[in-house]
Amino acid sequence: MKKNHLDDACTTILVGKNASLDGSTMIARNDDTFFAVAPHSFVLNPAVEGEKGRKVKSWLNGFEAEVPENGYKWPAVPNVDYKQFGYYDESGINGANVAMSATESTYGNERALAFDPLIKDGMDEDVIVRMVLPYVDSAKGAVQRTGELIAKYGSPAGNSVLFSDNDDVWYMEIVSGHHWVAQRIPDDSYAVCANRVSIQQVDFNDPSQFMWSDGIQEFVEANHLNTDKTGFNFRHIFGTDNMKDRHYNTPRVWFGQKFFNPEIEQDPEDDELPFIMKTDHKISVDDIEYVLGSHYNETPFDPFSPDASDADKYRYRPIGLNRTQNSHVLQIRNDVPEEFAAIMWLCIGFPTYTPYIPFYTNMNETDASFNDASLEFNFKDAYWMYNALSVLVESKYTDFIQDDIDFLTEVRQDLRMSVAETDKLAKNYTGDELVEFLTTRNQKVVKEMADKTHKLFGQLYTKGINLSKLTFNMDKNL
Repeated sequence: MKKNHLDDACTTILVGKNASLDGSTMIARNDDTFFAVAPHSFVLNPAVEGEKGRKVKSWLNGFEAEVPENGYKWPAVPNVDYKQFGYYDESGINGANVAMSATESTYGNERALAFDPLIKDGMDEDVIVRMVLPYVDSAKGAVQRTGELIAKYGSPAGNSVLFSDNDDVWYMEIVSGHHWVAQRIPDDSYAVCANRVSIQQVDFNDPSQFMWSDGIQEFVEANHLNTDKTGFNFRHIFGTDNMKDRHYNTPRVWFGQKFFNPEIEQDPEDDELPFIMKTDHKISVDDIEYVLGSHYNETPFDPFSPDASDADKYRYRPIGLNRTQNSHVLQIRNDVPEEFAAIMWLCIGFPTYTPYIPFYTNMNETDASFNDASLEFNFKDAYWMYNALSVLVESKYTDFIQDDIDFLTEVRQDLRMSVAETDKLAKNYTGDELVEFLTTRNQKVVKEMADKTHKLFGQLYTKGINLSKLTFNMDKNL
């Protein structure tokens, strides 16, 4: 089953509020594409009121649908060349503090698809965010709206979608033309997903923790799709279990769970790795950033390991890639007023080498370096600057990686100090003045990060001059 667009294989992390360090909910994902170069912008879509007859149209298929006349403002990270590759808004937090990230490509098996094929002109991931996020008031409401749209228009691809608000985190898997299941991540739990059907046993007697498409139980029974003698294991019924899963997908889940639960011994090719996980370690934004930028660090499967064999180094597809166009952590906090509780930690460039910048989403615009990216290289654009940093560090990995690690460590501290200061000052503002203040603070952070990154470039270039192979030890007497 081949998709006809840019999006490829992403990695997802979801964290319940009691599993996080500060009581916030967090949903996070790498947006990976088929092509390493696919410029993205970071834009703010304004709220709308009373605009009847508005429609959303896909540039990739024949999908077109009317949307409600009222909608919240919402940020997005779309393709610059959307007319060729589709919008792919990817992620955002709306004016009601509902977060959405879409999508994780998820592949249903041929048994199920034979009886509910994909719908060619259905609602695909290129438009799913703009069809849902502006019009929902809760994470559960977002699942419900998405399900209603799938029932009405069908889906042309297997997709998983992440939703959250300050209380709830939901993961929704759309696996055929019309069927799906969503599971709430328990407050004390986390989950890591990587392009396979992840949800396991579904409890149809607990609608507070599960949601599902109309008629899914009857569909499965009528078409003899349940391979288990008891229960309703969504992964077994609708998912795949093949060599690609074991080398491309499952090992990424294994590494994420290994990081959060190092005491557990698991096999990276185990098809039955659990979906819902608990850990005694409270999960921070830093933890999620590390996993999303990881490449099997400190294991035999690290492609940068000087000691591992080529067979091991390139056995499994890593999490962080050159094809990661943006990586994000959508955080809804519970220890500050709701007017500035939502932060979108956005990394443009390889998440292995570049920082996650915190954007308060209650803003009125994004910085020009993010919202006006060029299709061709332009160092003033955040997309190109941070990708250039990534290429530079990786080009001389052994010589430059420690400098980059030191840089990221320093800016993580600086950025968290900035968030703490913004939170403190924000209490002095309300309404439009607060929005203006948060916008100004976002842009201040963008400039400071650009200045620090430019400084790092200078250090690496200067260091690189001395690493040239076109050198010779000169006689001091000449």
